[in-house]
Amino acid sequence: MPITRKMAGFGRGAALTLSLVLAACSQPVPPPEISGELRVGARNSPATYYVAHNGESAGFEHDLILAFSQSRNWSLEWTEKPRPEALFQLLDRHRIHLAAAALPRAVVKDRHLIAGPVLFETPVHVVYRTRDKRPRNTADLSDRKLALIVGSGHTPILMRQKRKHPELAWAALENVWPEELLAQLQAGLYDAVLINGMDFDLMRNAYPELAVAFDIGDTQKIVWALPPRSSQAFRNALSRFVAQARKDGTIKRVYERYFGHVRQLGSSDILGILQRRPQRLPELRQHFHEAQTLTGIDWRLLAAIGYQESQWNALATSPTGVRGLMMLTGQTADRMGISNRLDARQSILGGARYLALMKDSLPARIAEPDRTWLALAAYNQGQGHLEDARRIAQARGGSPDSWADVKEALPYLSRGTYAKAMKYGYARGGEALHFAENIRNYYDILLRLESRYDPMINLGSREGDLATPG
Repeated sequence: MPITRKMAGFGRGAALTLSLVLAACSQPVPPPEISGELRVGARNSPATYYVAHNGESAGFEHDLILAFSQSRNWSLEWTEKPRPEALFQLLDRHRIHLAAAALPRAVVKDRHLIAGPVLFETPVHVVYRTRDKRPRNTADLSDRKLALIVGSGHTPILMRQKRKHPELAWAALENVWPEELLAQLQAGLYDAVLINGMDFDLMRNAYPELAVAFDIGDTQKIVWALPPRSSQAFRNALSRFVAQARKDGTIKRVYERYFGHVRQLGSSDILGILQRRPQRLPELRQHFHEAQTLTGIDWRLLAAIGYQESQWNALATSPTGVRGLMMLTGQTADRMGISNRLDARQSILGGARYLALMKDSLPARIAEPDRTWLALAAYNQGQGHLEDARRIAQARGGSPDSWADVKEALPYLSRGTYAKAMKYGYARGGEALHFAENIRNYYDILLRLESRYDPMINLGSREGDLATPG
């Protein structure tokens, strides 16, 4: 009996402890201006929040929220949910201070939540398979299998169209994210889908056989969602931050990081690298791995340069005299100690060392990824011409350390009106811009398809057999 009493006492204590824990969990989180902690619910996507290849958190909304929390000196806690309804439930229960999931303002308001300030606007695309006949307008959708995502804000758009075209019908898919919608379209489950432009842009390289048929309805205003009884102080702080971020270029720079290059490639460019990858990359992979070990630059970025320059053709030669897989000039080859530009290994190692030199030549204050994109422009046009572009960017009111501002300045290198700012004279700045942006896209493709190479893990392995994804 004594044992029974002790166990009963333990049971009552455990039950009391558990009830206190559950009660605490059910309590609304205090406002961040009181707790010093900002709690955010997010979905996993390139537009919002994801873990990048370097192991760090990234995403358009992630970067803005991080900047906001830092501006307030608040700690930041993320809660990732696989479905949109789960985020709304967290808001309804006041377990988070805001939800970030590329949410249209109309959807937030329909849920009787508070919409934060508008971050940007995105068109609504009708996307189809390019092997099918392209629908030109809403009337052409009447005999197609059409789908959209519940909660996307697209249903009212089609309801308005249905008044003009009563035969219009569609499937409304619940708890589906945009990439799942595109995958179902590509698999032939539907003939066309409605999707926000920002979501489709980030997945263009993954679905080269899909394309925009036309835009439908008004643009969607993307916001963060706040709980119904969020504090006025928090809402005011958020509004002030977004207004300032728009004014000082923060939103522009973050938007450029994730969206600025994604429309650069055509479907033929994407299909080209996908087709040549299994044919040409296997025999080159070990050389790119060696180049990464030598320079510390991700081998997939170097491979993207090699594809842009020569489509991984070691014998490539241009009319201007640049040669080899990385298309090095004779002067650059001599500078990098390359004796044979047509030798694939020498070309790759030389190109990697040259890119590393361009990165090292930039001011130490320039952070990634801007440092790499600026170095790519210098790789193409030379360090001197890049410095001219940086001076022009500054003269136009931008930052010489921001790729978003310098990329706008690069085309001016070929304009005589800017001669006073150009110490190194005329240059094909538009070509450098095209070069860098293409490589960013090819790099995105290779990040998705090729494994990360860790020299310590892969020591002694051949062709990266032990490489880990990432």
